[in-house]
Amino acid sequence: MAGESSFVERAPAPALAAFAASVWIQRAGDRPVAQRHEPHGGAEVRCVLGRVPQLLGPLTTAIYQEVPAGGTVVGVRLRPGVLGGLAGMPADELADQDVPATEIWRDMARLTDVLGGAATPAAALAALQSFVARSAGESDPLVDEAVRRLMPWHNGGTAALPALLSISERQLRRRCRAAVGVGPKELHRILRLRGFSARVQASIARWGDADVDLARWAVETGYHDQAHLTRECRRLLGVTPGEFLAQSSATCTCGHDHAASYLPMLRPRDVRSVQERRPVPA
Repeated sequence: MAGESSFVERAPAPALAAFAASVWIQRAGDRPVAQRHEPHGGAEVRCVLGRVPQLLGPLTTAIYQEVPAGGTVVGVRLRPGVLGGLAGMPADELADQDVPATEIWRDMARLTDVLGGAATPAAALAALQSFVARSAGESDPLVDEAVRRLMPWHNGGTAALPALLSISERQLRRRCRAAVGVGPKELHRILRLRGFSARVQASIARWGDADVDLARWAVETGYHDQAHLTRECRRLLGVTPGEFLAQSSATCTCGHDHAASYLPMLRPRDVRSVQERRPVPA
């Protein structure tokens, strides 16, 4: 409806699937929208249409940014490990940085006019996806494997990674920071919390709320106990798990669909359960 805000997240175009986890279109209604960006291990290329696109590097704590009233944002969420090759520079130099994308890619200056003049937000998003796909460089296959082994559904940690990947701990940390923006231990903490966040989003999609047993979910998502989850949630998101649940329920039960970003963070059996129960978008 006119005057209302909306957020639609989808899987990326096939040409971008190897580099991006999801893409989105966000519209602010009659009032500005405070958008929380959470650490997810990757980076984001996004543009408030009519403005210069921005590159948000890998986050180590949540930040808030304002979408202006009446504004439309198109964005691409990059997978962990892609940023170094895409930006052509060590990813850790962009950690917790929000910079004009024109500082990274000179061609982005021309794309700014293309995005602003697009006939529809969907056309603008398609143009942004095409640009990112053309700009993507080679990823580090060793880091790609490390990221895969650190995904929350893998139930692994960082201690065994050097031996599994036949590399020293120091070299793994260096290559991970160059490709991802953070070291393996920090990435593991971020992805583990993303696993918890995915369970919250799945609960909302299935039942319309996030009424959960925090103690049980903490253990099931790789934490020692609920207190451990609380410490990590405060550290990475700035809120307690209870506050996070309440905020997610308040913002995502009004039609926001985040399945493209949370489904890959769930175990296969949880994915099937959510897909069986998720309402079909109108």
